[in-house]
Parts: sequence; C-alpha cells; structure tokens
Amino acid sequence: MRFWDAVRGVQIGSPLQGHTGWVTSVAFSSDGTKIVSGSDDKTVRVWDANRGVQIGSPLQGHTHWVRSVAFSADGTRIVSGSGDKTVRVWNVDNGVQIGSPLQGHTDDVTSASFSPGGTRIVSGSSDMTVRVWDADKGVQIGNPLLGHTPWGRLVEFSPDGTKIVSGSTDKTVRVWDANRGVQIGSPLQGHTDWVRSVAFSPDGTRIVSGSSDKTVRMWDADRGVQIGSALQGHTHHVTSVAFSPDKTRIVSGSSDKTVRVWDAERSLQIGSPLQGHTDRVTSVTFSSDGTRIVSGSDDRTVRVWDADRGVHISSPLQGHGDWVTSVTFSPDGTRIMTCSDAKIIRGDDEAEHRSKDVKGNAFIDSNKCFMYSSTHGEPTR
Repeated sequence: MRFWDAVRGVQIGSPLQGHTGWVTSVAFSSDGTKIVSGSDDKTVRVWDANRGVQIGSPLQGHTHWVRSVAFSADGTRIVSGSGDKTVRVWNVDNGVQIGSPLQGHTDDVTSASFSPGGTRIVSGSSDMTVRVWDADKGVQIGNPLLGHTPWGRLVEFSPDGTKIVSGSTDKTVRVWDANRGVQIGSPLQGHTDWVRSVAFSPDGTRIVSGSSDKTVRMWDADRGVQIGSALQGHTHHVTSVAFSPDKTRIVSGSSDKTVRVWDAERSLQIGSPLQGHTDRVTSVTFSSDGTRIVSGSDDRTVRVWDADRGVHISSPLQGHGDWVTSVTFSPDGTRIMTCSDAKIIRGDDEAEHRSKDVKGNAFIDSNKCFMYSSTHGEPTR
C-alpha cells in the first residue's frame, strides 16, 4: 500500500511493514487518522496514518484470508469479512473482538461494511447472498437477501442507511430495504453483461452502475427505473464508477485505458476522454471537494486529474511494481491511498516479486504499506 501527498504528488514516508501475506483490503477512518488493512495472513492491522506505524498488535481470530475491512463512521469499530465464511467486529482502541463471529454465510465473505449510523453491517458472499446484521447484538436481521444468480458481491449502503445496492454477474442491479431485509421492487435491468461497479449518489436518490457491456447507467433509487439513456463512449468493460460530491457528475474508468466524466443531469459526456494510462483503468473516484479525480491502472501508475479541465495534475505517481487495483482520497483530500497486486519488498536495493492474481476486493502491495506525496511525482525514500 502506498500513500501520496495529493497536492505535491510525492510518496509520504516509509513502507508500513507487518503483514506476512497479500494485503487484500484497506480503508481510512472517517477522520483520516487511521488505516485498517486485511490480509491473506489472516490478520487485520490498524495503522497511524500520520506517523506510518502499526497501532497495537494484529487483530487475530480469522482462520482464513481476510477479504474486506471497514471502519464504523465514528471510528471506534472495524468490521472484517473472510474466506472463513465469517464476519467479525473489532474494538479499535484495544484490538479485541467484539462478541462472537457473525455466522451464516456458507462461502467466502467478499464484502463487509457498516451502515452510516453504525447500527448495522451488510455483507456479500460467494454463497449468492447478501446479509444484514445488527452490529450491536451480533445477530442477523431477517432472512438472507436472495435474488442474484450466481452471486452479488458488490454491496453498498445508501448514505442514510435505509437501502442497500448490489450488483452482480447476473447483469442486474438490485436495491434492498436495509430495515426489513427485502428487495425493493424488481431488479434494475438494462445491462447486457456483468455489472462490475455500483454506487449511490451522495443524497441516496440515484444509483450509478458500470458494466462489461461498455455502458454506464443511472437509476432512480426510489422508483427503480433507469434515468435517461445509457452513457456510451467506452469501448471496453467499465470497471469503476463514482458520483461527484454534488451528484452533478459521474466518473468512470474502463479497460479501454480511459477515464471519462459525465454530466449526470443531461446524460452526456463532458469533454474528451482523460487519456494517459497505457493499460486498463481499474479504479476511479472524486476528491471530497469534487475538484480532482484519481485513477489507478494496470499500467502500475496512479494519475490525478483536474476534474473541471480534464488535464493531468503533476506527473503520474509511480512506484508500484504491478497492477494498481484500488485508489481513494483521504477524507480531507490531502492524501491518496493506492493498492496494488504486486508484492514489493524494499531494502537498500528494491526487489520486485510479481504475484499471481488472487481474486477478491481490493488488493495492495503485500507485506508493506507505503505513504506517497502529487506535483513532483517522485517517491520520497
């Protein structure tokens, strides 16, 4: 994992070392002071985002790889999902597991997150179900959410926590009532291939989805109908989508090596494609003020763009030894966290060991985490 100064474009600090297996998922706390990481070494670790050091001992209990990690909104708890088929909740201050594992899934838990209020947890699994849990009592709420075939791995709460959206290889997007555990309306249909990315608008009224059918689509989250025509322009799989903070724009990344920005009100592309990546774009998102976009790519670089002018801000952020699979801004927009498929070990000499592809959520530089800083584009050793 690497951290970058989002203003100056240079690496921040030294590698964060500790994991002994591939790091599969990372997340910032809401105040940006901590980072949580999950790994194939079966542990969850918490890091001081300012000092670049591990906080306390590894959180241990999972008996298989950790696939997904997330903080609660108040930063006091962590949720993790694992290949051991369980979801676990942890106390951030003392690193102790809260209650018993949340059990019910019959296959890998690939996604887990808290509701905005922290009272519930949603998890998605390879067992083809989405499940909702009472975060305080540690019990499942209602029945498993069934419908996706073969599976629905992409799950996200609406900003107010009342709905859940999921996307699947069955080409559908589904919306669920998070309180009653039932599907709202019919599946959102229109995509003609695998749905690879879904996201709510900041006010929760809209959903955006990206698909292998090369299109981006918008949906009315309450009425369950498509808004406008499909956004067309990409010439290959759409791998990542996100709304701007004011919901007026959408950004999408694609296997066609481009990033595109769309007018969410008029369903039109804004300007020309953002070009520069030389391989598949895997992850895109806006900064919290909507002025910048960050993108990660299989070309091993991270790029920062001026969201209004559609031009690069600084040089590409380089240093990863393999595909960049996930990028995100810190809550205040001053730092960027990036994740890669590479296993990079740094000493006096840099050694790179190319990894095999392991399927899951976000994958990052194994065993070590880095902070990077965005105008110079050069790592700080």
